[in-house]
Amino acid sequence: MGDAAHTAHFSIGSGTKLALEDAIELARCFERLGDAGIDKVLEAYQEVRAVEVLKIQSAARNSMEWFENVDRYTGMEAEQFAYSMLTRSQRISHENLRLRDKNYVVGFENWIARRAFEQAGLPVPEAAGSVPPMLTPFRLRGTVLKNRIVVSPMAQYSAKDGLPGDFHLVHLGSRALGGAAMVFAEMTCVSADARITPGCPGLYTPEHTAAWKRIVDFFHENSDAKIAVQIGHAGAKGSTRRAWDGTDQPLEEGNWPLVSASSQQYIEGVSQVAREATREDLERIKADFVRATVEAAKAGFDWLELHCAHGYFLSSFISPLTNHRADEYGGSLENRCRYPLEVFAAIRAVWPQDKPISVRLSAHDWVEGGLTPDDAVEVARLFKQAGADMIDVSSGQVSKKEKPVYGRMFQTPLSDRIRNEVGIPTIAVGAIFEADHANSIIASGRADLCAIARPHLADPAWTLHEAAKLGYSGLAWPKQYYAGKLQLERNLERDRQMAAASSGMTPQQVAAKLLEG
Repeated sequence: MGDAAHTAHFSIGSGTKLALEDAIELARCFERLGDAGIDKVLEAYQEVRAVEVLKIQSAARNSMEWFENVDRYTGMEAEQFAYSMLTRSQRISHENLRLRDKNYVVGFENWIARRAFEQAGLPVPEAAGSVPPMLTPFRLRGTVLKNRIVVSPMAQYSAKDGLPGDFHLVHLGSRALGGAAMVFAEMTCVSADARITPGCPGLYTPEHTAAWKRIVDFFHENSDAKIAVQIGHAGAKGSTRRAWDGTDQPLEEGNWPLVSASSQQYIEGVSQVAREATREDLERIKADFVRATVEAAKAGFDWLELHCAHGYFLSSFISPLTNHRADEYGGSLENRCRYPLEVFAAIRAVWPQDKPISVRLSAHDWVEGGLTPDDAVEVARLFKQAGADMIDVSSGQVSKKEKPVYGRMFQTPLSDRIRNEVGIPTIAVGAIFEADHANSIIASGRADLCAIARPHLADPAWTLHEAAKLGYSGLAWPKQYYAGKLQLERNLERDRQMAAASSGMTPQQVAAKLLEG
């Protein structure tokens, strides 16, 4: 009965286990609900088993793809290759491995740390204990990040006429003190008509530059975190209300004209219709990106990201769903990437050479006929050839017809492909919400940085708190908060000791179990 209900690829050894668990649950449902009829039994069985089965099938698919594409990983050093194989399904995690073989994990962490500090040009610390992979440093061009955790760009819709204010200073500044290596400001628009909403910030007037410089200066004077700016143009997704007033809903008044790669309506029958951008539009918008880049450099940002994802203006050229042009900017994948690459070349020319530029891509449209992961590898390769330093790998939000397959770390396999097939550093994003996730991703070479979004909204000091949960005390806290660090570490150690006493496990095993969830 179990084998008839579901299948999973044999490479994680789950087939028999899955079949038995299906059969056992079906029998339980008959025992519990048999008198209600077979329809009720099957409905209950489906409700109980569907979620767990999808998790196992997702893990099996990840494992299958690892073995089918093993050439992707043969360039790794032997230590990382072995770790990548052990964690290939994303179901076996860093802390799960620690439960199985603590000495192996400690040795591997030390190997990862030594390599990371050497790559960053920093002395390897002599402090006792392993440095968790997510807390090792990372260098790109002349910028050194103290660890591998960055705060994602997250729209706050709280600017006035494009001007970031006190809210942005507090919002971004609090996260600068929270342990992350770098904080991305939300998508910052290159002109007034490039905004998503009237509440989105910009970099197109001297007042904007001065306001951003105030925030950048706070970072540099009060923290060891870097600050990045993501510049973009909303395209067909612009002129909408703030999220809490209706996500993607057009403004009731005060709308501005929209342009896109081709004429389109993001939500059919609802959104404003964007017209196809003319040659004059393309030159003007490219100049807007260049101006914003120059102003970002004046403001002192440490890092620049070009937003080519999520159906916004530059993304609309890359995806076949939104680009139907008949000129040299439409048609083949190379042609569809031509304009975004022209914009990239223009901003790279005016951005300081010792500072990195990353590019955010939607690596999967999740729509039949849209951009595929195979396409995304080629897009990333084109940007690498143009001089991009890193790819920030996201997906979706190009079409309302999308059907993404969600789950923890669900976009990480896309980052894995681009990093290890193209040979370019990547940022993994999407449902990464525990230190265990980040450690597994970094240690296995599936990404070089992990971008944490919603957990950082709920907890500005997410990185500091996760380090403390790991039992790692080497991450520096702001001196003003040091007393809080000591108390948190004492409380967590006491909880581990109490749990160990009641369970018969060591405190280290308890910690690993808690992190594993």
